[in-house]
Amino acid sequence: MTTTTTILAGAGLSTEADPVAAARTAALDAIAPLDGASCDLAFLFVSPHHAGALPIILGILREVMKPGALLGCGGLWIVGGSREVEEQPAVSVWAAHLPDTQVTPFALAYDRTPDGDAFLGWPDEVPEGATVLALADPYTFPAGSWLEGLNETHPGLQVIGGMASGGSAPGETRLILDNEVLWNGCVGALVSGRTKVRALVSQGCKPIGAPYAVTGVEQNVLLSLAGQPPLERLKETFASAETVDRQAMQVGLHIGRVVDEYKTEFRRGDFLVRNVLGVDEGSGAIAVGDHIEVGETVQFHVRDASSADADLREMVAAVERPAGAIMFTCNGRGTRLFGAPDHDASIVSEALGSALAGFFCAGELGPVGGSNFVHGFTASLALFYES
Repeated sequence: MTTTTTILAGAGLSTEADPVAAARTAALDAIAPLDGASCDLAFLFVSPHHAGALPIILGILREVMKPGALLGCGGLWIVGGSREVEEQPAVSVWAAHLPDTQVTPFALAYDRTPDGDAFLGWPDEVPEGATVLALADPYTFPAGSWLEGLNETHPGLQVIGGMASGGSAPGETRLILDNEVLWNGCVGALVSGRTKVRALVSQGCKPIGAPYAVTGVEQNVLLSLAGQPPLERLKETFASAETVDRQAMQVGLHIGRVVDEYKTEFRRGDFLVRNVLGVDEGSGAIAVGDHIEVGETVQFHVRDASSADADLREMVAAVERPAGAIMFTCNGRGTRLFGAPDHDASIVSEALGSALAGFFCAGELGPVGGSNFVHGFTASLALFYES
């Protein structure tokens, strides 16, 4: 086996209908850039067409790659290199040689107890500077509750990943941990040491209008913004907006919570963006997809193809080229948002020039402002660097 002190990464994608041929092709392409060095971490993403063949696919990956740790899941659509494969069979494999790096795989099971949510299987030790890569089942694992707990017990610990997709009911989702195929919970790995994994979270929105202090709220219902009914503030924002933003407000209105209240000016990336769920015309209240506290600062946002495109391009242009990248993008993006395939994958591949794999998620995991959240309509990336 080749010995090298450099981080190496490769990716392979196959759209062959035969799962055996697809797995072998993707695995060989992924392992080739490692040039004989050990595969210390691998990812596998498969479309629903190949879900039933996962045990066979895992056997091929073990034979071809001999991965030290393997994570993966099923995905509605699959990413490999500059391609996004929609509605077709696909196997995407990512492989990395990570010298002087500790990779600690884990599987979490969820249990509801009288004392609250319990998550069983978390590693006993979390090395300083570690990053968590995680894949979870949207039907059996409350990722939001898990992340909320981690934010309290392990402040500053990054979690990057996504909720598996491609299934329409509990028991249809597939998660992969090393040689096992799981139907529930969460699988992941702690990565620490020489390899540093950094997060890039593109929420695809832009702020419009002015920021407002929350002066009245009941759970997730905004009752007052800067002393006025939220609907009145929304009308003010609409009246002052440009035509293109008015159009976007009518089809993709959101609200952003400022993450760092110590800032005096706010831009893209300073907000945790959540959906606007509804408006009460009588009271002027607005319901949003999160619990907000009095005293927080919020600002209306719009999300459309143009703002999502600009946000992703701006974010990838601001980072150095990594050795490799994993992308967790929302299943509401792709052709559903942009009208054409390969949007996110082509932008990331062109800007970063790194080995890329990933899938379209039923929810994306990533940090904003130092805390981890579950997102929607987001592209969340894990970027691998040498420290």
